[in-house]
Amino acid sequence: MSCPLPSSMEILGKPLVPKAVSMEKPRPAAAATKIVERLLPRKFVRSSASRSKRFTMLQVVSAQQGAEGGSTMYADNVGDVKRPWKTADARLVLEDGSIWRAKSFGASGTQVGEVVFNTSLTGYQEILTDPSYAGQFVLMTNPHIGNTGVNPDDEESSQCFLAGLVIRNLSICTSNWRCLESLSDYLEKRNIMGISDVDTRAITRRLRQDGSLIGVLSTEESQTDEELLEIARKWKIVGVDLISGVSCKTPYVWSDKTHSEWEFNNDQKLTKSFHVVAYDFGIKHNILRRLASYGCKITIVPSKWPSFETLKMKPDGVLFSNGPGDPAAVPYAVQTVKEIIGKVPVFGICMGHQLLGQALGGKTFKMKFGHHGGNHPVSNLRNGRVEISAQNHNYAVDPASLPPGVEVTHINLNDKSCAGLACPELKLMSLQYHPESSPGPHDSDPAFREFIELMKANKK
Repeated sequence: MSCPLPSSMEILGKPLVPKAVSMEKPRPAAAATKIVERLLPRKFVRSSASRSKRFTMLQVVSAQQGAEGGSTMYADNVGDVKRPWKTADARLVLEDGSIWRAKSFGASGTQVGEVVFNTSLTGYQEILTDPSYAGQFVLMTNPHIGNTGVNPDDEESSQCFLAGLVIRNLSICTSNWRCLESLSDYLEKRNIMGISDVDTRAITRRLRQDGSLIGVLSTEESQTDEELLEIARKWKIVGVDLISGVSCKTPYVWSDKTHSEWEFNNDQKLTKSFHVVAYDFGIKHNILRRLASYGCKITIVPSKWPSFETLKMKPDGVLFSNGPGDPAAVPYAVQTVKEIIGKVPVFGICMGHQLLGQALGGKTFKMKFGHHGGNHPVSNLRNGRVEISAQNHNYAVDPASLPPGVEVTHINLNDKSCAGLACPELKLMSLQYHPESSPGPHDSDPAFREFIELMKANKK
């Protein structure tokens, strides 16, 4: 015979009677602390305190919130009624006329940008600090974001360059041993807008069907839907030079390697180091760390650094980095690439790959919704190996426009687009995706070894 399990209230010796919580007369903090002491075994409280002061504080705060009916009261839109939960206070207005109500976090105000979706399951902090997202709202398809908080070790650049973050659920707490602050606080300090409690699956389907859309995020009630829609329809991102806004202003030297705790490739026994000049079109820190881990000495230069100044440094190789926006909008960068290729080995990543394509005489085009995520399959046509790659780009090289002698080395298996180029005669190689990942799998890390071998062969 089955026996019903007692409820938690019955275990505590209290009748299971509903009781209304008065918001006008909340219990004081001292009363909440007594509740914690009464409900939690003393041994558990002591061990928690000795193990983590922060965890004990979280217990007290959580119990106090429960006793007070919620620690924060949010004003309702109607009358003076206040509620212990936040109601929709933000709008995402897309250029197709659709309006999406949401809850805001991070900064407030009004911001415009191109909406793209990212399919990565982890690594939202690396995405936030990837300069290639300048001018874009990043919609995360993974529904639960913010559970690991943020920490300084996962930064991919010195600041957040994206226009805003769109997510389904914002975690109400963080659970990671490296966490130093919450995602919401992090974005607020950096003046980046975020929205949650919006149907990200529906927006993603719309973007896949119609392509990337310009949108406006706003928490300002003074702006009407029609006004926000007009802003979205007037704003353009195609043909805009976004590289200049994310590049460094003066050259500097980089020496930091991947920390030994995170190093995954132990096959890096190099007898000779190589000097690499890296053009900063929006370069990520982990590209530099991976090069340094392979023994390279790296000098980073601004996007408009003259080619003759680079060649005066007598580098063993030149890296053209990732970056945001339209490669056709930066003819000065294409000209720089033209003046360097053939003189020293070069490696192009993402934007650098597209600039190499144009410098070789090829054309680039804007994709329908681009590639953004850490789970894109790529085929290496030279050896048949399939890599799961991290990608972030809205433009691609048209392989049919490339001259003879330029080899397509990789293709994206989702849409057969060009994902890699090589030209042995000109000592160049490029990838449309990110071999350093961050976030993403490490399948493509051997590309850095290939660049090393290219420089080594040029030395002979």
